[in-house]
Parts: sequence; structure tokens; C-alpha cells
Amino acid sequence: MKRTIGTTALTIGALIASLGLQTGAAHADTVTPRIDLRVLIVSDGGPATEAIAAELEAAGTPYTEIDLRQSGRPVMDAGFLADTVDGVPRAKYQAVVLPNDNPLTANSAEMAALAAYEQTYAIPQVDAYTYARPEAGLEYPVGGGYSGSLDGVRAQVTTAGKAGPFGYLDGSVPFEDNSPDVGESHAYLSTPAAGADFTPYIDAPVPGQSTRGSLVGEYRHDGRRELVVTFVYNQYQQQFRLLARGIVEWMTQGVHLGASRNYFAVHVDDVFAGDDRWDTTLNCTPGDIDCPRGEGVANPIRMTPSDVDHATDWQSGRNFTLDLAYNGAGSVDHREDNNGADPLADQLIADRDRFRWINHTFTHAFLGCEQDISVVPWKCAADADGSTKWVGRTTIADEIAANRAWGQAAGLPLDDQELITGEHSGLKLSPQQPVDNPNLALALGDNGVTWLGSDNSREPGQRQVGPATTVPRYPMNVFYNAGKAAEQVDEYNWIYTGRAQGGSGICEDHPDTSTCLPGPLSTSTGYADHIVPLETRIALGHVLANDPKPHFIHQSNLAEERIAYPVLDGVLDGYANLFADDTPVVNLRMKDIGVELRRRGAWKAAVDAGQVTAHRVGDTVTVQAPSGVAVTATMPTGTTNGTAGFGDAYAGGVSGWTPSAGRPLTLGLPSSTAGPTSTVDATRQPATSRTPRTRVPAGVTEQVPYSPDN
Repeated sequence: MKRTIGTTALTIGALIASLGLQTGAAHADTVTPRIDLRVLIVSDGGPATEAIAAELEAAGTPYTEIDLRQSGRPVMDAGFLADTVDGVPRAKYQAVVLPNDNPLTANSAEMAALAAYEQTYAIPQVDAYTYARPEAGLEYPVGGGYSGSLDGVRAQVTTAGKAGPFGYLDGSVPFEDNSPDVGESHAYLSTPAAGADFTPYIDAPVPGQSTRGSLVGEYRHDGRRELVVTFVYNQYQQQFRLLARGIVEWMTQGVHLGASRNYFAVHVDDVFAGDDRWDTTLNCTPGDIDCPRGEGVANPIRMTPSDVDHATDWQSGRNFTLDLAYNGAGSVDHREDNNGADPLADQLIADRDRFRWINHTFTHAFLGCEQDISVVPWKCAADADGSTKWVGRTTIADEIAANRAWGQAAGLPLDDQELITGEHSGLKLSPQQPVDNPNLALALGDNGVTWLGSDNSREPGQRQVGPATTVPRYPMNVFYNAGKAAEQVDEYNWIYTGRAQGGSGICEDHPDTSTCLPGPLSTSTGYADHIVPLETRIALGHVLANDPKPHFIHQSNLAEERIAYPVLDGVLDGYANLFADDTPVVNLRMKDIGVELRRRGAWKAAVDAGQVTAHRVGDTVTVQAPSGVAVTATMPTGTTNGTAGFGDAYAGGVSGWTPSAGRPLTLGLPSSTAGPTSTVDATRQPATSRTPRTRVPAGVTEQVPYSPDN
């Protein structure tokens, strides 16, 4: 079968004519066009284009998506792609993303229009996942290449990739292999076709040979540039998460709206207090409400001064700061029971400036409805008329104020705007308490609280609670009631195994949110061999997803066997092994995370409403956004905002937020990034966009890109 991506159906000359540009020898001119800062994504519903769309969405980069499967979709002709504004040629999209190098039918007028558009305005094209073939600048993967799984393979950034769009990586690009029973990554490895102007950026060894094959590379031909990707991926896989930034920077030439950074913050709850311990015999936690009243003996887990020393040493070695969410009553009670002594509090207070501190309420009281714990699970107590009994405004306000006063007396460096209630109580909690305690918002206002921690597993979105905005936090699956690895594994087995295997059956009852283990984990090896790698991968996935939300653990996890550290070390070690020094982990306090999330929400709403426009003309970028909506953008190093520099350095460029007063924001690009020009000269024959016909070697059947749906 013959396939082409270029025909004479639409030449550059025809495109220019359709734009109304003047031709003729007397008017031969060089015009600097306007390039709108928006990406065109042409999707066939496959995971690769959807992954790139998700990356743009998360960063706040505007894009238009066309689904080739939908009838009545827009036709990608000259008028759809470009026009003129005030007599200046305008390219409506700064980059084009296609599902493969030729997703349309043979002799397609749309493909010809795209090719002419890319030539005219120097618009890059990303082939999100394509078969290795000469039309994409590569040899067929037969007799020297490879077609198959790349699970567990360690790809590498080439010298050209390091000098180009992937310089933020340290060099290694490991492909996931999470299950031996599931194929996770299919790829074509091949070398550049004879005579092709092709530069590999990411490559991997060809199995059974001494050569390496391209996985991501740039193909220059016919006045066009394509980024050719020959492996399949989805938006969650680590290999894509590592390369996503480079793909976007390549196709936008490092000039785009939106920004992406790698964030990691860890909150340690219940500091100064003790956390109840899991009972491996009763399969519940004596002292907490999951054990029937009177069963078992409470044996709390509480940090010691040596645990504080370990935490400060760990922070220094990692250049990382923990956020300690504290309950002052924990120290008050301990001193009352120990003749005024509390070595833990003394050590923490002495080292107070080594940490960030968050008010976690004085006694860690439940601040939602009044709990009826005569039953398991508990329920909300009710008045005689059936209405819910709520913890009162004064009680909530006193919990906040008393803890603040205790912290201030201890000299803790607090931000009074931040609060995390015990168990995130007061906020709605299904199924027992489907609405917020109406007194919570009032008490927050009484105390000037504007940032309120919430549980991301319950409410992943940010929302208002009276004067406060929530900051969703990821719970790490390192349990609050475990100070030893064996305790953690025992409880893990109880939750994640079926009844026939001695478990609770919770995983069987909730298959939509939980997966049962094939069998119980070993209490001696299960933590290190299963739980730590899994939790590390999940948390690192959040870090690589441009997600600033914090994670939270408990002080019990820093005590006794200090079981949190293997996970935290796994995340930070894994990160350090993947990224260059100019792309550090960003470690923000809770208020700053809240501001980042709120800005993103306002920006997304403005972009979705069509209230944001941006374009580039040569070395000038102009952005228009509604008043009060901060502008987010990524630009090359050296970009200016008036007389000042723009943004902060990160990953080889600069990015950041800039306040908007409703007036156009003008950024000056460094001269090295001058934009493309469009030349119209009637003395020249119009160029024709043509691609060589496909010639399939004998014995080779032309293949379409693999996808899990095939």
C-alpha cells in the first residue's frame, strides 16, 4: 500500500494566496509573522496524544484538540491554520502534535495543508507514536532494528539530546516494568535512514546487537521539523513523565504559556503527641475507634530526642525541610505525667528553626459531628429530632487558638494562616458526615485561617471553606499506627488480602478502589520488598507530574524503626538519579502550595473561557489575561519583563507567575531565539510539499503503530 503525506493539492503558494498576502516582483517582502502561543493536537484517541494533552493541561499551556474519530470535526485547511491580523500573517498554532507521522488518508488535502503550514511558518510537528520507517527518517526495524517490549530497559539521553531539549535529565531514562505478567511498553528501535537528516535524542540498545536505536529523535526534511517518537506510552508512565518536558520544550522552542516544576513536600502529623499502635492479634488499634470499646491495651508510639536528631541530620543531608504539624497538648500531657519532663519537646523546640511548623489543633480532637463510638464504624450523634449534633464553634476556635498560643510560647516559627485539623475533621467525610461542620468556617474566620489542609483521597480539588482555601494532601500508605515494619505489614495484609487468606476482605468489598494481594506479605521482608517500592513509585509519580500537593505521614513513622525514611529516601534518591542539577525538587510550605494551586485554578478558568491570548512576533511575546489573573509562562533564559528579568531559572529556562492588571504583558526574548520569517517572492515558483512514496522491502508488511487497543 502506498502512503504519502504530501501532494500538490495545496502548495505554499496556494496557502499564501488563501491568506490574502500580496505577491508580485514589486512587492517581494520579508514579513515577520505572528505566531499564536497555542498547540494543535490531532488525536485518534490513542494514549500518546492524550498523554501530551494531559501534560499541556497540567502546565496551563493552551491547546486545541481535534479528534479524528468524530464526524463534523473542523477541517484542517489553510483558513483553519492561518489568517492575517492587521495585515500581518498569523499562524494560529505554534506546534502541531499528530498521533503518528501520517494519520490521514493517502493524498489527504488536510495533510498537505499541515505540511505547507509547517513549512511556511517554521512550525514543529510531533509524531506522538509512529512506526520506524523511511518516511519518518528511520530504517525499518528489520534486519538491524527491533520491534517489541522495552519493559525494564534503561534508555539514554544522547549527546545531542543533552545539548538540546532533554538537557534537564541526568542521562538515564528507565522504562517501567511493574508487572512480569503485563506488557507495558512497546517500541520500535531503529537507526536513521540512509541520507536522512535525523538526530536521535533518546536511544536504547538494540537487543542482541551492539548498535543503539532511536526512541525519540528529530527529523528535518522538506523545510520541516518532526520529533519522531517510536514507543507507546500513557500519561502516568515514568518514561513519559521524564520526557514530557522535553517534548513540550522542543515543539514550543521553549516559548509557551504555562509552566512545569517537580514538587515534593512532606507533612509529619501529630508531632508532640503519641499515635495509637496497631494490635496484630486483635486486628484493630486499641485507643482508637476501630477497636470496640475496652478491647486491648493502648501502647502509643511517640518520637524520642534521638529521632529528632535523626530527622535534622536527614534534612541536612538531603537539603530538604519537613513540615511538622503539631499538637501542643501532647507535650502538656507528657509533662503532667512525668514530673514536668518532656525531653522530646525540649529537643524539638531547641531545633525549631530546622523545621517548618503547622497548627494541627491543640488536642487533635475530632471537630466534625459529635461521634457515636458505641458502634463500629462510628456514626454521627443526633438530637431527638434526628438533626446532627455538631462540635460547636467555640470548641473548634479554642482548639485552634490554644495550639497557636502554645506554639508561640515555645517560639515555633508559625504561619497563623495555616491549619490542619486532626484527621481533617470538620470537613465532610463520607459516608458518616456528608457535609462540612457548619461551625468550622466560622471558627476559621475567628482565627484568621486562610489555608486548610484536606485529604486528597477524599477531595482532590481545592475549594473554599468560609475564609479558607483547602490544600489537598496525599496520604502515604505508611500507616499512622505503625512504628515497626512488621506492624505495617500485618495491617497491610489485613486490609489488602481476602477473607480466605485471613484478611478483612475490604479489598474484596471495594474492588473499584482497592486491589487484593495474591497472598499475604512476609512480615520480615514484605515492607522492604513490596510496600517501600510501591509507595516510592506512587510518590515519585506525583513529583514528576507537576503536582505541588504535599504528602503526609505521622510522627510515629519517624520513631522506633523510622519506617518512613526508606520511602522518602527512595523518592529523593530516585529523583537525583534522573535529573540534572538545574532541575531540583521544589519544596514549598503549605501556604505557598495553596497559592500555587489557586493561581492554577484561576488561570485554567480564564484559558477555558477564552480570556487569555498570547502571541509571538520575532523576539517579542505579548500576553493578554483578565485583571487579577496571574500569567504563567516558560521562556528562554535572558527573557525580560520591561527592564527586569522574567521568571526564575528552572530546567534550563525561566518560568514563573506575573501579576496581570488587565493590560497586555510584553516579554522580550533573547536575540538567540528570534522567530521565523515568512518570505513571499513572486519570482520563485511555489514550493510543493512532497514526501517520497513508501517502499516496503520484500517480506515486510507495513505496520500501523501498536497500541493497547489493537
